[in-house]
Amino acid sequence: MTDLDTAAPVKATDRAAHLPGEAAMWVMVLGDLVFFGAYFVIFMIHRAMAPGLYLQSQQHLNLTVGVVNTLVLLTSSWFVARSVVAARDGDHDAALRLIYLGGACGVVFAVIKAYEWATKVGAGVTLPSNEFFLFYYMLTGVHLFHVGLGLLILGVVVRELRNPRKRRLSMVESGAIYWHMVDLLWIVIFALLYVMR
Repeated sequence: MTDLDTAAPVKATDRAAHLPGEAAMWVMVLGDLVFFGAYFVIFMIHRAMAPGLYLQSQQHLNLTVGVVNTLVLLTSSWFVARSVVAARDGDHDAALRLIYLGGACGVVFAVIKAYEWATKVGAGVTLPSNEFFLFYYMLTGVHLFHVGLGLLILGVVVRELRNPRKRRLSMVESGAIYWHMVDLLWIVIFALLYVMR
């Protein structure tokens, strides 16, 4: 038996305060945040040294595509958050459906990013074009790798939810923690690359 199966659904008011997920996931998330934080600081320093180049290069990014991708990822995080709530309430079928929807949005995000890259490369804007695009491809590429890893983690959550003997709330929460980190990182990347003037 597992922690999702042994107990009846617990109301939020009855639940003792606890750190959701597993400690190892929090260590991984904090490590990634430090890693990306260093990238963000380096980007800001280089941007301050050549603001004209960065502003001019930024005009080649499609703000609409960036906004759509942001909305897709925010929607994905909402589905994943609702999945955790459903799992806590013992509604495993709803939790599974919501994880699938969250993962589908993650795939849509990746497809939109691939389209955006293809249009940039087709227009001759590549990694060595200038320093801004070096950062653009590096930040969005490393983030896309994390989206792929997040989809793999959501796949593990699906496996857990589909098997009544393996259902662990901590695993569902850990998957959500990682997915929300991916979302948070994208919001910062979107602000730095697409919005900041």
